[in-house]
Amino acid sequence: MTDPIYISSRDNPLLKELKRLAHGSTDYRRAGRLWAEGDHLVRAAVARGVRPDIGIFSKSYWPLAHTEYGSLASKNIVISDHLYATLSALESPARMGFVFALPATAPVQPGVGTLILDRVQDAGNVGALLRSASAFGFKQVIALKGTAALWASKVLRAGMGAHWGLHLHEGADLTALDTLGLPLLVTSSHRGEFLHQLLHNRALPMPCAWALGHEGQGVCAELTARATQFVRIAQPGGEESLNVATAAAICLHASATVCLG
Repeated sequence: MTDPIYISSRDNPLLKELKRLAHGSTDYRRAGRLWAEGDHLVRAAVARGVRPDIGIFSKSYWPLAHTEYGSLASKNIVISDHLYATLSALESPARMGFVFALPATAPVQPGVGTLILDRVQDAGNVGALLRSASAFGFKQVIALKGTAALWASKVLRAGMGAHWGLHLHEGADLTALDTLGLPLLVTSSHRGEFLHQLLHNRALPMPCAWALGHEGQGVCAELTARATQFVRIAQPGGEESLNVATAAAICLHASATVCLG
């Protein structure tokens, strides 16, 4: 572990960039790197073989953190507690964060269980969707244009580390789906077969691609036209619809159940 660099000026260019990354939504695309704050995110990354480039620590936390976290990044920076508070986007700052290189986008992988996000705009929903995809074995996520930025700080926090185990494609158009070679299942609240009946009849295809749509408008007409199958979730309690992240968790878990036999 090398000695940390101490920064005391709020006008430091790196701190200005990190503040944009922490508080913005798409700044990481221009910068080619992203900001992840707190213990859980960095542990999730390191567990999957991804290491940060820079560690940022508040001055009061560095004496406690350097033994465990000081060797993770090739460079560590220590700043005053006040400066860290202005950098953090959390109500209760974690007192440490890390800069990662933005992962390169690989081509869409055919035949891999995939979650398709069509203009899902809430960052919390998108992060929860990624977390469910990872938990239930859908290792590829294709976010169509209009979906919240996948590597934005709010989405990262909601994803709770799931990002590091997924193949993510953002800003995609519908032609990105041409090479999937999978049945495309589109969720609907008013048409299609009930999910529990498909499971009972062993008629739920796997691997497959699930498409989840905009919180209010659902899946767009162009994507709907590509559907192999429409699926709906029984709601005996009588609600009109489910939150998109909740619906996705139910559908993806059903698919995982098929794999488990």
